[in-house]
Amino acid sequence: MNKAQLVEAIADKVGGRQQAAEAVDAVLDAVVRAVVNGDRVSVTGFGSFEKVDRPARYARNPQTGERVRVKKTSVPRFRAGQGFKDLVSGSKKLPRGGEVAVKKAPKGSLSGTASATVKKAAAKKTTAKKATATAKKTVAKKTVAKKTVAKKATAKKATAKKTTATAKKTAAKKATGTAKKAPAKKATATKAPAKKSTARKTTAKKATATR
Repeated sequence: MNKAQLVEAIADKVGGRQQAAEAVDAVLDAVVRAVVNGDRVSVTGFGSFEKVDRPARYARNPQTGERVRVKKTSVPRFRAGQGFKDLVSGSKKLPRGGEVAVKKAPKGSLSGTASATVKKAAAKKTTAKKATATAKKTVAKKTVAKKTVAKKATAKKATAKKTTATAKKTAAKKATGTAKKAPAKKATATKAPAKKSTARKTTAKKATATR
């Protein structure tokens, strides 16, 4: 029996094929995660799954007979429960159409490793989703902040350019006004000698009259 056949076998008992597939995936995922983390998953009447460490050793290649060194490793191991063994050996008969291989746990007693692992797995998935959502929000905020800073910098540059242009225009106007006023002063200075010459003529006339 493969996984698809297992799903079909329990589909009628859990309300449909989709629900059966989800149930099988959830159970297998919980068992694998627990064993990988070093926990022991025990199901009364069925068996237990656990992680076993194997030290480094020497083995022989069955094809060449050569001695080969095997590194230290960890492997999963399943030990069948007594009820399962009795049913397989034939010492107990398997009833028709009933769940007898695994004893049903009493209500409120599902606090074992498997159930705890299922809860942990669900909690991890929820935490991962929240972390992803938070990361997306943070990235969005940073992007908006960068755009705002860029806009402010552009506005400052534009203002600086306008200020510089205005200053240049003002300086040019002042220079033009100063250049226009300068000839007027020269003209005034030129007229001054004319008054002196008139004064000299008047003095000369007075002196002639006196003689």
